Amino acid sequence: MRLFGVGTVGPAERVEPAGHPSAPIPVVGPGIGTQIRVPLGETGVSAFPLMLGGAEFGWNTDTATSNAILDRYAEFGGNAVHTADSFAAGRSEYIIGQWLHSRGCRDDFVLGVRVGAHPDNPGIGSVNLVRAVESSLTRLGVERIDVLYLDGSLDDGSALEDTLATTEWLTETGKVGALGAFGFSPERLVEARILASAGYPRIEVLDEPYNLLRREPYEGDLRLVAGAQGLAVTPSHALEHGFLSGRHRSKQALNGVRGMQLRSNINRRGIKVLRALDLVANELQVPVAAVAVAWLLAQRTITAPIVNAFSTEHVEELIQGAGVSLSRAQLAELARAAA
Repeated sequence: MRLFGVGTVGPAERVEPAGHPSAPIPVVGPGIGTQIRVPLGETGVSAFPLMLGGAEFGWNTDTATSNAILDRYAEFGGNAVHTADSFAAGRSEYIIGQWLHSRGCRDDFVLGVRVGAHPDNPGIGSVNLVRAVESSLTRLGVERIDVLYLDGSLDDGSALEDTLATTEWLTETGKVGALGAFGFSPERLVEARILASAGYPRIEVLDEPYNLLRREPYEGDLRLVAGAQGLAVTPSHALEHGFLSGRHRSKQALNGVRGMQLRSNINRRGIKVLRALDLVANELQVPVAAVAVAWLLAQRTITAPIVNAFSTEHVEELIQGAGVSLSRAQLAELARAAA
């Protein structure tokens, strides 16, 4: 494994002496990734260039597996976790909160939470927004959300001015640090910046589904606005529901909701993209998933993709993407395959 291949040993673990004088000396201490941080726009917060998503926690992964995934991510030096109040009906938040408390690492992690899609508090109107934030804080067992992502995908008719005024109160009371947006159109982001110039809180981070296969609508006006406003873009669906990991290449044995999501990509274009990823992965001797992540990190305006994992092995594959540098020829080949 490149860059992040050095294992780390926790403080409670005992390191056995090497069996031979020429054997590698085990490394004790924080993972090498603790030295790798990128600023999230102008929030004043720095994060590892891959945010660990909690979409699978409490849904496809149980508590024990979720804790192991979080532990492995932290061992590599990762420090940013993203979840949503709608993930597994709030169980994702509960699992992450319990992990942060049991490991005593809340102050070391950047905690991002998306609100607005929970059935109990839908939309980002003033009343439901406050209720959603309070509920998330309770499930997480924390006093503050570092980056609050406003889910604008559900149009409940709320005035953006009222929403931002509410976030101002949440920020002043210390419940929220910085503001992010999800599902915002370019026009809505422009409106938000105009309101910010009038004194309302400023949106600093943007989450938009984006990957090698799903290039629209981000590669258009949305990217232009994000660049002009200096937003830190933390795209979700980095592996397109796991398809870009290269593990699923046949429609057989694909069942359930995840199977339906994957089936839609098993077509001529999808297979062509996987073949291009295979070639680059073979050249660099890294997993296919790492190449997909590296492609995202090579795109302008992208700060830290949000990646989900089903196991600790997936974490190890994804983390390598932060240490892969793709050549111009490789980037061009991947772009041609996805055209």
